[in-house]
Amino acid sequence: MIINEEHTSTVAARAARWNHVAPTVAAVVVDLLVMSLVTYGAAFGRMRLPFFQETGDVDNLLRAVGVPLVVGWALVLLVTGAYASHVLGAGTTEYKLVLRGTLIGAGVVGVVCYLAKFQFSRGFFFLLILLGVPALLLGRFLLRRAVHAARRKGRLAHRVVVAGSSAQVDEVARVLGRESWLGYQVIGAVVPSAEAAEATPGGVPVLGSTARTVAVVVDSDCDIVLFAGGAVESAQQMRRAAWELADTPVQIMLVPQLTDVANDRVRVRPAAGLQLMELEGPRHQNASRISKRLFDLAGASLLLLLASPLLLVTAIAVKVHDGGPVMFRQQRVGRNGDLFDCFKFRSMVVHADALVAAVASSNRHGADHVLFKAENDPRITAPGRLIRRFSLDEVPQFLNVLRGEMSLVGPRPPLPGEVERYSDDVRRRLAVRPGMTGLWQVSGRSDLSWEDSVRLDLYYVDNWSLVQDLAILARTIGAVLSSRGAY
Repeated sequence: MIINEEHTSTVAARAARWNHVAPTVAAVVVDLLVMSLVTYGAAFGRMRLPFFQETGDVDNLLRAVGVPLVVGWALVLLVTGAYASHVLGAGTTEYKLVLRGTLIGAGVVGVVCYLAKFQFSRGFFFLLILLGVPALLLGRFLLRRAVHAARRKGRLAHRVVVAGSSAQVDEVARVLGRESWLGYQVIGAVVPSAEAAEATPGGVPVLGSTARTVAVVVDSDCDIVLFAGGAVESAQQMRRAAWELADTPVQIMLVPQLTDVANDRVRVRPAAGLQLMELEGPRHQNASRISKRLFDLAGASLLLLLASPLLLVTAIAVKVHDGGPVMFRQQRVGRNGDLFDCFKFRSMVVHADALVAAVASSNRHGADHVLFKAENDPRITAPGRLIRRFSLDEVPQFLNVLRGEMSLVGPRPPLPGEVERYSDDVRRRLAVRPGMTGLWQVSGRSDLSWEDSVRLDLYYVDNWSLVQDLAILARTIGAVLSSRGAY
């Protein structure tokens, strides 16, 4: 029996180590493959593209510096931290480090060639950077998607024990369960002796008391222990726990009393042995500045121009179907509670508003819920189902963006009746202009619960950035094509 337990523990330890290093190994392999292809692609382009006058000895140059260039490139990324496990798989830091490492590597090559008076083809160098940066970022993006998909299926997962009060354990477990792509599987908890039970109110198995945290963590074969609120009574107890776990492969993580806060809003400041966390205030005022407005104007104008043929076809289809009006105007609530007419292509029968009561029982959120969404709404017309599936009904809202009533990205524009039922916290959604798309759309649209919709909108309001807007717009393409939650 002892042999079997030791064998099981060894297998679990090896699996935990592999789950930890697998994304890093995959990132190195993907980067080396991309770098090799880009290097040969840049050489091929330098020799074949018509706007380069002379090919010179690019083929000889490639044979001489090809391998050292790829290896050196990867080493620079390693030194700049682009392969650190804590930056892989989530957030924008990974992409920033890849970009920074590539630019640093390009600078090093330029300086070395200048000092050594080495004749390095400028066309080859230009193509190498021009192709290399987007190719590496795309490779990392696709790798991230693959890792997330594997984690959602239970692979590459970390076994986690959460230490803290029952309420804190349940909150952490709920977040980690909801965001399964992170790969943290909560296998149990340790809680204060006063809260001893077989499981927390949220259903997390209780493995022991916080006084025996170290022993429970070691016996459970977990590879991560999360210390949440209520896990320790003093900094001295936390330090002792860290000492006792120092000789084990278990990774220690601390959960601060912060949720739904972007990384770049938090800074750690050391002060006489204390790790002070500086929290930047909410950014909803930044989301109303001129930079976002200019971005909205330029983007809406361009997209409206590109979508004009589609607008014409959709308008004809709606008109021909039943002869009713093409456009549907609905009063919505904008920034600071201002009312405006939201434009949409009509996707329902004429006078659909008068039939709301008749289909209220099919509301997927419940008859008394703030949101009204019916998955099989009988009021939707035949062309309406198609244009809703691909969100074509919302294209006229580019006009709302140009008029300053909406933004390209922002919270979902609510109805006045919905706003009347808002709590004080939910009203913070109105601090910015509503958006044609947002975190709610790229995360599932109507498939989301009301609580998740509010959480995502408030996260956007508090953590706005132009980079996040660009990322949401890019993700919107996939959300629209997949049609998930669109009805």
